[in-house]
Amino acid sequence: MKHYVVSLVRYEKPLESVRKAVEMAGGLPELPPQAKVFIKPNIPFWERSFKKIMWGVVTTSRVIEDVVVLLKENGIDDITIGEGPVTFKPRDWETAADAFSTLGLDKLEKRYGIKYLNLLERPFKKIDLDDGLALEFSVDALTSDYIINLPVLKTQPQTKVSLGAKNLKGLLSFPSRKTCHNIDSARDLDYHIARLSAKLPPMFTLADGIYTLEYGPIFGKPRRSDILAASRDLLSLDMVGAKLLGYEPYQVRHLAYMAEERGRPLDLSDVEVSGEHIADLASFHKSGLGYSENGTLPLVLERMGIKGLKIYQPDDSICSHCAPLFLMVTMAIATGWKGEPFDNVEMLTGKRMQPQPGMKKTILMGDCMCKAHKNNPAIREMIPIKGCPPSTKMALKAMEGAGVDYNPDMLSGLGQIISLFSKRLEGRPEFDDSFYQAQE
Repeated sequence: MKHYVVSLVRYEKPLESVRKAVEMAGGLPELPPQAKVFIKPNIPFWERSFKKIMWGVVTTSRVIEDVVVLLKENGIDDITIGEGPVTFKPRDWETAADAFSTLGLDKLEKRYGIKYLNLLERPFKKIDLDDGLALEFSVDALTSDYIINLPVLKTQPQTKVSLGAKNLKGLLSFPSRKTCHNIDSARDLDYHIARLSAKLPPMFTLADGIYTLEYGPIFGKPRRSDILAASRDLLSLDMVGAKLLGYEPYQVRHLAYMAEERGRPLDLSDVEVSGEHIADLASFHKSGLGYSENGTLPLVLERMGIKGLKIYQPDDSICSHCAPLFLMVTMAIATGWKGEPFDNVEMLTGKRMQPQPGMKKTILMGDCMCKAHKNNPAIREMIPIKGCPPSTKMALKAMEGAGVDYNPDMLSGLGQIISLFSKRLEGRPEFDDSFYQAQE
C-alpha cells in the first residue's frame, strides 16, 4: 500500500518552522527556474471599515512570506499570490486591494518581485469535472505549473472543517461558487468541494494553524495553537487536519467523498505522520454556534427568551453572498430586541427552505428564496430581501415591515460585528498583529 506523508510541526520561529514543515513533508518538488508557481492563501472575505485583524480567519502574512522565501531559495522567480475575497457589492475591487495592502502583499511584491491578484478581476475558464459538473476556475491557477495551497485550520457550520480542499473554492468565479451551494442535496456543497482539485496542477498544501478558528468565520472563536501541517497530498493533509480539529475524517462528508473516489481508507492507515503526534496537538473545535433543539432559533436568541420568531438553521445551500447578511440580521435582532414577543415571523435562507404553517410573516432572504416562493400560497405575508447579494437597505426595510426589533448599527457592515466579537481578545498578548504583517 502506498503511504502518504503529512508533517506536523509546532510553530516556533519565522521561516525556520515553515522550512521544517515543508522538508519533513518531502519538500517542494524540483521545479525549473522558469516554472510558474501560484500561491493560494485563505482570505475568504474582508471588511474595510474594521482595521483589526481577524485572527484564524485569514492565512497569516508570516506563513505566506516564508513560503515565498523558500520558493526564491529554490530559484523560482515567477510567483503569483491569488485570492478572490467575498464582497457585498459586485465588482468591489477596493476591498480586495485593502486586504492585500493591510496584509503586506504590496511589500512582498517590492521585496521579492512576486505578483498578487484579485482573482475576481481576472479571467476564468470552465472546466468539466466529470459527472456533468463544470465549474469556472481561475486561469491564473490553471496555467501555473504548481500550486501551493495555504488554508487555515478552522471549523465552520456548513462543512464541519475548512481546510485545503475547501480553500480551493476561492479559485472559482462567483457564479460557480454559488453553484456549489446547490438546491440538490445529492450534489451539495461537500459534493462540489470533493471535486475541486481534480483538474488542477500539482499541489503542495501547508495548513496554517498558528491561529486556529472555532465555528468561523465571523462569529468565530480564535485560538493561538501554533500548529503547521504540510503534505504533497491534499486528502492526507485534510484528514490529519480534521483530526487536529477534533473530527474523524469519516465525519466530514467531502473527505469521505474524496477518499471513496481515490480508493483510500479514512482511518489514516496509509498516512505517515512525521514530527509531532496528532494526539499531542489535537483540540476539539466546535463547528457551529448552536441552535435550538428544533432548529428554529439560534441559541443566543433562544436563551434571551425571544418568542414568536423563527430563524431556521441555515443549510449548506446558503452561499457566501447571503451568509454574511444572515449573520448581520441575527446580531441586529440580538442587540436590538426590546423584550416583546414577535408576531409569528419566520426567515427563510438558502435555496431549500420552505415556509412553515402558522406563521404570519415570512422574510425571504436573497433572490434564490424570493424566486422560489414568489407565488407560494402557503405564505400569508411575504417580505422579500431581494438582490444577489441582497442589500443591507432591503434588510432594514424588511425588519421594519416584519415589525422586528433590531439594532440598525449591526446592518451597517460586518465591521460592527467583528468589532463586537474582537473585544474578547483585547489585552491578550498571544493575539499578535505582527503575524499578519510582512516582515520589516
